[in-house]
Amino acid sequence: MKDIHKLMDECDATALAGLIKQGEVKKTELLEASIERLEKVNPALNAVAEELYQSARDAEPTSGVFEGIPTLVKDLFAPVKEARMTNGSIALGEARPQLDDSVVSRLRESGIRFIGTSTAPEFGTSYTTESTRFGATHNPWHLQHSAGGSSGGAAAIVASRVVPFAHGNDGGGSLRVPASCCGVFGLKPSRGRVPSGPLVGEGWGGMGTAHAITLSVRDSAALLDIVSGADLGAPYASPTDNKPFAASLNDDPLKPLRIALIEDAGPWPVSPAALDSVRHAAKLCNTLGHHVEVVKFPVDLLSFFEAAFNIIGPNTKSYVDMLGDMRGAPVQNEELEPATRIIVREKGTISAVQYVRSIEQIHALGRQMAAFLQKFDLLLTPTVVREPPQIGELHVLDESMSLEQFIELSHSYSPYTAVFNGTGQPAMSVPLYWSNNGLPIGSHFVGRFGDEATLFKLARQLEQLQPWNQRVPPVNACMR
Repeated sequence: MKDIHKLMDECDATALAGLIKQGEVKKTELLEASIERLEKVNPALNAVAEELYQSARDAEPTSGVFEGIPTLVKDLFAPVKEARMTNGSIALGEARPQLDDSVVSRLRESGIRFIGTSTAPEFGTSYTTESTRFGATHNPWHLQHSAGGSSGGAAAIVASRVVPFAHGNDGGGSLRVPASCCGVFGLKPSRGRVPSGPLVGEGWGGMGTAHAITLSVRDSAALLDIVSGADLGAPYASPTDNKPFAASLNDDPLKPLRIALIEDAGPWPVSPAALDSVRHAAKLCNTLGHHVEVVKFPVDLLSFFEAAFNIIGPNTKSYVDMLGDMRGAPVQNEELEPATRIIVREKGTISAVQYVRSIEQIHALGRQMAAFLQKFDLLLTPTVVREPPQIGELHVLDESMSLEQFIELSHSYSPYTAVFNGTGQPAMSVPLYWSNNGLPIGSHFVGRFGDEATLFKLARQLEQLQPWNQRVPPVNACMR
């Protein structure tokens, strides 16, 4: 048998799964090595919400694309049967659902084993993974910095080479922002590509979706093949692809693309490092034969965020009330994070008319963006406007802050990601740039609705031109 840790240092999940099928690697050996790697880095990162080691060892063998590959599920609106689900909040106590989320079920059926759940901020409304329940999740590139949010635990674990991919979800950038902060790959699928059942009909009016943070592009494509497709009764569905994403990566050549480049962030400044990062990405695209053109962003960001929080606020209030009903005692204010209190206080009880108008505004914006992308194949923006934030920099400690101040604090850091949750287009953060301080800043590409294939193909070209997997953060699980 080969040195399992050396293989894990060097291989993505696709390669490891191939070695398992060839008999070169034992599933039990890979599982125990992953647990050992997680134990090595988690004291520094604080990225695990709950360990599920024994249930992973006891799991029934299942054959599939990723048979025997260990991973973690994000502890946010993604129930894993009999695992604790906190959604990053003390208000949920020790709740243990007795069913799997639809995406979790599909991952389980593919042969994946869950060794734990990963940390998230309360209800996923922050670009930093910090909470009263778990504390701060640290960035493996520099422990004084945040791993991003809300899939910060997943990103830190993947970046530190514990496992090659980890589940996450994204209602406003929660896959792409931590992927940028931790120097890994994160793709948000099109609205309706991935199921949200059985408990959720349309997270945040359809803005929320799930997928994964990965080391390699081909792993992301293969995972999307596994989880794609509406579940029964889904309110949304994206177009069905004729060919699996993983197969199309190498089979179908990518024609020269027209890419619209956004260099500014509307009302908020872009740091020189973030501007360098997006221009570097544009230069790489030009090198690959694509055409990049600087354009003005066709969206009023402040108007968008007003509409978005008119949707997020009532959804959050409804969830808090439902949680109180389920446990038989109302959720008290002191059980909630200050950011949640601000959102509920200022937007939790808006009128039904306001809510409907905001839904219509978001849908109209989706049509506007679809028309804009008829002129271009892709849109390129900075994922974030500066290096990963310091621990505490984006974490709200005082509910006296207004919602406008909260929006500026959060979304001035990542102005563009949430827009495409509203419009429904697929988007990805690609790790192509590290600052002079050794901190990653991702480049954010957006595709046409239902066209994840083009994003994957471009990402694969960029990965081959400038491989990011060779860059390993100081805090890592490698056993070289």
